[in-house]
Amino acid sequence: MSELPKTITIIEISEPGGPEVLKPATRPMPMPGAGEILIEVKAAGVNRPDVQQRQGQYDPPPGASDIPGLEIAGRVAAIGLGVHDIAIGDEVCALVAGGGYANYCVAPALQCLPVPKGLTFIEAAAVPETFFTVWTNVFERARFQAGESILVHGGSSGIGTTAIQLARAFGAGQIFATAGSIEKCRACEALGATRCIDYKIMDFLAVVREMTGGRGVDVILDMVGGDYMQKNLSALAMEGRLVNVAYLKGAKIEINFAPIMLKRLTVTGSTLRPRTVEQKGAIAACLRRQVWPLLEKKQVKPVIYRTFPLAEAAAAHRLMETSEHIGKIVLVC
Repeated sequence: MSELPKTITIIEISEPGGPEVLKPATRPMPMPGAGEILIEVKAAGVNRPDVQQRQGQYDPPPGASDIPGLEIAGRVAAIGLGVHDIAIGDEVCALVAGGGYANYCVAPALQCLPVPKGLTFIEAAAVPETFFTVWTNVFERARFQAGESILVHGGSSGIGTTAIQLARAFGAGQIFATAGSIEKCRACEALGATRCIDYKIMDFLAVVREMTGGRGVDVILDMVGGDYMQKNLSALAMEGRLVNVAYLKGAKIEINFAPIMLKRLTVTGSTLRPRTVEQKGAIAACLRRQVWPLLEKKQVKPVIYRTFPLAEAAAAHRLMETSEHIGKIVLVC
């Protein structure tokens, strides 16, 4: 193994604010502790929580790096004590609690997975955050089963494109999605959505009711919140499950909870970043068993919209804030 450099190139948040506060900088080379590995990063995914962190609205968990970036792919450069099933030079992707916008990053070994066969580093870097999120929320918390119907809000987002594909791969009945343009709706339907609803011109509740004969859907994955909450409860079938992963339109709203009792609904949600390494490792193990074969057979795939050099992270954030993208934005080191 060649000697590691003494410093790394990173993108830091100079102060809370707009994309312009993302600045290239150098820091000392981090070294892996027990149970960790050091990854020479080849690509890093850009996610909405990175934008929120940059704006000062989403602080890293205690002990996590202040450098943004929650998912990476690259080669193992060093190994900490107690790591036995990963070797230097292995190609891996990883979910991290921070530090991804850098050319080297430390990751817990339990949160690392091999780059799926046939995927590039760019594609692999677009997998962890969205696939971990969709798996734990749709398949674990919402208990989605083959034959059931699902409504995915934000269908053209990284999470949305992942949820549509995984629901299709695991035998969904009807798959509904919402998106904000005809182009985005077509993209969702090309990925497997039965019907994508342009929320700017159509009422998703009316469409879902019509296409399900008034029954509603079994599962809703929502990142919108706000006034969608009441309509989501109305759109759910008997015994339906609503799972929230974000509240882009706000987390506070006056709501009539009667449908929860009348239809025996489950309303849940979760965050991923603050969970323990062991909890995230358990999700990783499920993904390796259940989803990695699908990725390697090209039955599901990360959707890449555009890449930027690491130094142009500010431009990547500007694009994300326009919401023009379909799928993922990735930084390349």
